[in-house]
Amino acid sequence: MKSTVPVVAGIDIGATNTVMGLVDRHGQCYHRDTIRTGNYETATHFLDAMARMVLFAMESAGQGFQLEGVGIGAPNGNYYLGTIEAAANLQWKEVIPVTETMAHYFDVPVRLTNDANAAAMGEMLFGAAQGMKDFIMITLGTGLGSGIVCNGKLVYGHDGFAGELGHVIVEANGRQCGCGRRGCLETYASASGISRTMQELLTTSQENSLLRNQSKGSPDAKHIYDAACAGDKLALRAFDLTSRYLGTALANAVAFSSPQAIILFGGLAQAGEFILEPVKRYMEDTMLHIYKNKVSILPSMLPESDAAILGAAALIWEEKHIPEQHP
Repeated sequence: MKSTVPVVAGIDIGATNTVMGLVDRHGQCYHRDTIRTGNYETATHFLDAMARMVLFAMESAGQGFQLEGVGIGAPNGNYYLGTIEAAANLQWKEVIPVTETMAHYFDVPVRLTNDANAAAMGEMLFGAAQGMKDFIMITLGTGLGSGIVCNGKLVYGHDGFAGELGHVIVEANGRQCGCGRRGCLETYASASGISRTMQELLTTSQENSLLRNQSKGSPDAKHIYDAACAGDKLALRAFDLTSRYLGTALANAVAFSSPQAIILFGGLAQAGEFILEPVKRYMEDTMLHIYKNKVSILPSMLPESDAAILGAAALIWEEKHIPEQHP
């Protein structure tokens, strides 16, 4: 008799799309589906659609699969309470009881955390942090997210919201941040941050640049990367400034958790030599001497297309103490 494959439904709630996949204990994704997050008038209707997406996936997968749990990554996700609280990029501003609602549909464990914490857990189980117990995950997207792992456990703090490195102040009275404050790290070290830096350089400098004559709006991170690859001096300067802010902030982060590695994930992290080497250099330049040359800067090893799903699923698999090796 053929045995069933245990799987976890990994769900990532995003501002535009909510994606789901069935993930086994080795990080293999068997089924993927998506719904448009903004298509639902109320959070209740959205959660109903999300649950039905999982139920349909299990029905489609057939009897060869057994659901072990549901893991969810979400903006402003509170692990302790299983709620989404005042997420800026979701249309529902009330406290959303995600795990409580999902428990009405499933008799398996349901866990929720913020998306960067989920990414960190995915990296520990399936990616570059396998075998590590102390590391920091940095997600470089539109903003900057972070997940801090100490002694093999995510750091949540007393209220479930610890580890917001994107909102440490790196420039007093600096750039306006979406959180309402000024000078947050993510306004300088993120895809949107480097775009703002590039626009400032174009405005304050008369130096030639491939990006000077492009269409309206600030150059996006991809255009800046392409220009840097072509040797554009202003684009290279934008990457250098971004790396300086990030590297200096990471040197400070090392002082409170002494990680083995810092792992960079996201579109901006894929800039390779324009980010990894200078971030490492600036971090070492500003690091307290007892930590120097002890902390690696590594790119994520999660496949970008499934990273959010794997991270969410890892919330359940971590509790079940999956083996670290791949098949």
